[in-house]
Amino acid sequence: RSFAQSLLGFLGFVFWCTAAAHLFGGVLVILMFKNYRYLFQESYLSLPGWLALATALILLPTGVLAVSISVKRSRNKEGTLMYLLLLLLCLEMSSAALAHSYSIRTASQLESAMGYLVHQHNWTCSQDPGSSAVDVMQRKLQCCGVHNYTDWLKASSSSWYHPACVPESCCKEKHSHCRGDLSHVEQLSEEGCLKKLEDQLCFAMMYMFWCCILLSILELLAGVSNGILMRHQPFCDVSIL
Repeated sequence: RSFAQSLLGFLGFVFWCTAAAHLFGGVLVILMFKNYRYLFQESYLSLPGWLALATALILLPTGVLAVSISVKRSRNKEGTLMYLLLLLLCLEMSSAALAHSYSIRTASQLESAMGYLVHQHNWTCSQDPGSSAVDVMQRKLQCCGVHNYTDWLKASSSSWYHPACVPESCCKEKHSHCRGDLSHVEQLSEEGCLKKLEDQLCFAMMYMFWCCILLSILELLAGVSNGILMRHQPFCDVSIL
């Protein structure tokens, strides 16, 4: 019983730390889908991020209760903590399932969405750097095309105009005089945008998934510890329920 009480107090402090981790993960997922909303049409894809924010808010009073019980036990506190742990466990399992399924689903949509944007993009070799979705994405990720710069040549081959260049947003930042001329390929970003965005998406979703799994294990430990304490001090009635 004393070990369960000490473990519960330790887990209370851990819950505060995991609240910060969940807050970071939730903001990361929400901002990623907001910044690239032109690639992800479904608004519900940021749901794991919002669930993570809700989890972070609930973790704060849960940690306070766990620490408080480890110092001074109370029937009401123990009952409330058990309900909060159950609510958190439901949120964590939902977030983990959504993060895993969305990472698979969105990865399959990215290539077609990017390919469509590239084929619909209009530019000329003499124009100023554009502000379209493709240009913003290529500057932000320092990439060029879907897989590489040759995707722009394939896109232009279907029209009457065949430029000997790519959009200036393909240029590396250190080459300030780059105009997307194909005679200076070394000035262009080597990687395609698909690989870089897939890596960001995979990191955000896997971060959320493993955070949820780890926290679920900690919540089960806290629930067992709290249950041991409740067993040694049973309720005289069921009014707490």
